[in-house]
Order: sequence, then C-alpha cells, then structure tokens
Amino acid sequence: MSEVYENLKIMDEYLLFHYGRKIDILDSKVQWPEVMSQALDFAVRTPGYFSKNIMARGLDLGCAVGRSSFEMSRTCEEVIGLDFSHQFIAAANRLKNEGKMDYTRLDEGVITTSLTAELPQGIDSSRVEFIQGDAMQLPDHLGRFDRVHAANLLCRLTDPVLLLNRFSELLEKNGELVLATPCTWLEDFTPRGNWPKTDTLGWLKDNLLENFELRSECDEPFLIRETARKFQWTRSMVTVWKKR
Repeated sequence: MSEVYENLKIMDEYLLFHYGRKIDILDSKVQWPEVMSQALDFAVRTPGYFSKNIMARGLDLGCAVGRSSFEMSRTCEEVIGLDFSHQFIAAANRLKNEGKMDYTRLDEGVITTSLTAELPQGIDSSRVEFIQGDAMQLPDHLGRFDRVHAANLLCRLTDPVLLLNRFSELLEKNGELVLATPCTWLEDFTPRGNWPKTDTLGWLKDNLLENFELRSECDEPFLIRETARKFQWTRSMVTVWKKR
C-alpha cells in the first residue's frame, strides 16, 4: 500500500494539510465545530514538543511534504527529512529550492481550486535536506542526532519494531524523541503479526524504556481535508522521550 503516497491527489491533500491556511481548509461561510479548527497545523504542533534549546542535528522520519522538517530547522542547525514517497520528497525539495509550489484542492466532483504552498516565514531552507528512503532500513551514514521526530509513521510500517530498535543508536546521549501515532493498525500497511501485542503505549514502553525515559504523553488531533464536505478528523497519541 506504500504506492498510495505516490498518488498526486494524496500529495495535493498533504500539501493542503501541511501548508494550507485555515481559510483554505475550512470554508469561512460554514459554522464548523471548534474541534476542527483546533486540529489544524498538526505538522507545526508536533515539533513544538521538543525543547526550545538550539541543537545541532535533527531527523524527521516520515516527513511527507516537509512542513515539520522546516519547523524543526528553527531550533536545529541541520535537519534531514526522510520519506518513502518519491512524490512527497520531490514536493518538499521544490519548496526548499523555490520557496513555493502550486497545487490543486479538490472541492467537489470536477470542481477544484488552485492554491500555492509557501515556505513558512523565518525559515532558513539551507538548514534542511530531504532524502527518499525507508525508515526501517536507514543508511548508516546518517550518523547521530540530537532530535528525532516521527509523526503518524509507526502504524504505516510493515515492521515498526525495526525502527524502534534503531532509535537508541540514532540519538545522542540526552537526545530527544517525539513520536506521534493515531494507532490505526491496518493489514494494508502492517501485517497483523507485527501489530503491538498490547495497547500501543504499552508496546512503546516495552520497546523503548530500556534506553529512554518517557517524559510526557498526550493527544493531538489532526484534520485532513478530502473535499469541501469530507474530512478526516483523527486523534494522534504524542509521546516525548529522552535518551538515558
């Protein structure tokens, strides 16, 4: 099912998800539930769980079209954003190099609206590098990082434990790890035998507590607009860890 993220329609949805303004996502003429507004800017909110200190290196796994990587660059001198989708990485690199990218919002049937994703203000894009790759088979030459961010990635991997096992060697001592997952385990992405045998939080503790301290756990909603009348509203579990 990884090919789903090579679909141009999905890429347009993610550009809107990452870079769309409230007015682009929620029609101002409609009285939307407040929880929908609260679910905007997810790719900005999850990197906000890192400490505010300036760090040397950050890694954004499953970076999609790059917003969280750019946000991490505000407090990291170097950020690598990695995603399995060639389309997503191409879009992120275009934003990095050109500062903007046109895309299409589906409204209804054949009705669409042309929009432009723009590099967020205050971003030094030279700090960010985007590469296509597999989060379960990360190349050794990536080195070590002060921060690792992985949002809505774990339950889209065929064998997520392979990634959990790499976090200890990826992070420097006292390194920070932010994980977000909606815990939507599906056989389309992850064989049932590789699903957590407990609840997802318990599974993370079983795999990480030997080398990491769990600093906090909370929920963050996110909203993906499919059409003017159809949205995905989802609650992601965010856990913040510090390497022992």
